Amino acid sequence: MRISRSTAGTAFVSGALILTLTALAYPSMLGVENAASGQDRIIANTQWGPLTEADRDFVVRVRAAGLWEYPLGQMIMERSSSKEMREVAEHLLVGHGRLDAGCRKVSTDLGITLPNEPSPQQQQFVATAEGSTGREFESTAVTIMRVAHGGIFPTIAKIRATTRNSLVRELADTTNDTVLDHITVLEKTGLINQEQVSFQITAPPKLPQEQTTPPPPQQGAPVRVLPIPEDLKDLQTVAPNPSYGQPQPSPPAG
Repeated sequence: MRISRSTAGTAFVSGALILTLTALAYPSMLGVENAASGQDRIIANTQWGPLTEADRDFVVRVRAAGLWEYPLGQMIMERSSSKEMREVAEHLLVGHGRLDAGCRKVSTDLGITLPNEPSPQQQQFVATAEGSTGREFESTAVTIMRVAHGGIFPTIAKIRATTRNSLVRELADTTNDTVLDHITVLEKTGLINQEQVSFQITAPPKLPQEQTTPPPPQQGAPVRVLPIPEDLKDLQTVAPNPSYGQPQPSPPAG
């Protein structure tokens, strides 16, 4: 049976969106109790500049986004044959592979604990898409991700404007480019109902903290890696190749 865009969209709103598609809205302190002083509190002074709770929150958010969107990209690659959907999958795998490498490097330099699993809410996003088939699967997956990507833009802008840590600033730049790239390829599928997306971004319901917080990694567990597939390493996207840890040119003398 052919599922129209409007029918698939309506079914999605009445079901999956009850879960709240604010994919990146969870507390900053993974494994650390929240402090009453707020997110502008400096938690460490580093050679790259002061690190605030908001900075740490941002790194964790970017990492957690990849932990559910990367598997969804793999699922799309396996299930979809259309050119537009395969482009979405490729850009998800490459974009989040690059961002993940940046998060892991930044977390090592700044002493930030990263999750190895997405939050229960984010796991449900993947399960919701996985439970559908055909055109409904594609519409559901695309809509979930479009809402998530649209919702993170204000966070990226605020961090980019306020952080005094150069590593976090560079990650914000790369994240902004990657999110814009992903939104572009998602919209090219023609499966997005912009009114529904706008509503979910601007009026998301609230969920308990335990649903929106990624679990801390098990003690001693290796950091999970999201690799870029070998055949996609040369894929050109809006997102630039990160330069974390690479030597920077010296300023001119005098």
